[in-house]
Amino acid sequence: MIFQTLDNKEECVGVFLNGELHFNTLPAELSRTWNYSSFLKERDGIDYAFLYAQKDLAEICPRHLEAAWDSVNDRLRAFLRAFKASKINLDKNCFFDLVPQRFLKEYCLVRNHITEYVLENYHKPSNYDFLVDLSKVLHEMKFRNLNIDKAELRDFMHEQRTRKFVQKLNQSSLSCDYNIFGTKTGRLTTKKNSFPILTMDKRYRKILKPTNDWLVSLDFNGAELRTFLSLAGIRQPDVDVHDWNRKNAYLGSGTREEVKERFFAWLYNLESQDHLSERMYGKNRTKVINEYYQNGNIKNPFGRSIPSDEYHAMSYLIQSTCSDIVLRQMVKLNDKLKGKESFVAFCVHDEVVLDITDKDCNMVNELIEYFSNTTLGNFQVNVKYGRNYGDMRQWTQ
Repeated sequence: MIFQTLDNKEECVGVFLNGELHFNTLPAELSRTWNYSSFLKERDGIDYAFLYAQKDLAEICPRHLEAAWDSVNDRLRAFLRAFKASKINLDKNCFFDLVPQRFLKEYCLVRNHITEYVLENYHKPSNYDFLVDLSKVLHEMKFRNLNIDKAELRDFMHEQRTRKFVQKLNQSSLSCDYNIFGTKTGRLTTKKNSFPILTMDKRYRKILKPTNDWLVSLDFNGAELRTFLSLAGIRQPDVDVHDWNRKNAYLGSGTREEVKERFFAWLYNLESQDHLSERMYGKNRTKVINEYYQNGNIKNPFGRSIPSDEYHAMSYLIQSTCSDIVLRQMVKLNDKLKGKESFVAFCVHDEVVLDITDKDCNMVNELIEYFSNTTLGNFQVNVKYGRNYGDMRQWTQ
């Protein structure tokens, strides 16, 4: 049955079902709703309309419901402005305790209608189960504050941009609030009031410290090149893949960075005729693009479909596949750490950062192996660790 959640925090259990509000105890017959909430983490088999539509309620609202939605949404925004003016922190209060129950019912009823419309008119994504799993992991991050030490910025406070950064921090959440559908390729973006983890100057990374004892960073060596090799059926080298490419494809000419730039300039431009690139990979590129690009759409190995012209097809394919690999491995690591004090702290593009206790350090090698074992083969992993995110050194097994 269609229902709506009244808050998205784990401790704020409340739903609207059959015209009534239910608190503290969840009814059994919950099957369809707009979006995931933390207190639903043990409930399987629920259809989330947001994951079907991949757009916000306002963007997807059908015309015949626009007036009703605008009315309840205007009242919602009025409540939120009042909370802000009164300095009421919604992270520490249940939303349904702060507004009249009559409004909750009216608001949820409109959401019910939009939910029903989406579920009846949109196809279920082929990667739906993964999107649910990813939503659960990202919700945990959203409601877990980072350990931020602003004192680490003291050496930069004479700079205007640092002072602007501090102002931004003061207006932002202390946690990472990611947007699953912020890009075509599936790479995460952050929402408006999130901690600016993806745009923060690297010099400021020292402000991020572990809640436990260590931060451990995992990212794939040459992730996009390895993704292409895998899709082309070429065996993964167990050394630095860009240096391997320099020696094998480009006959040892140029620096690692020059060869990396040259390779992707060729790979992502299907009209490029670079001789050495063509000699090594020309047939592979044609094979890969023919397999995954059809009828104006890229469909990557994980079922993600992206409308594309021919010019962008290869870049969308590689980048979306790479993003899906990283995020799926992050979900696996999160599952592996369930029940422990250590946890997945955040991700920055293709990098996943763990917050590890001293007692769980003996697990790190196992976690590295777990992360490297992807659906598309074993990818070599770069691993760093440190007492803050700015001072990270190479992990030695």
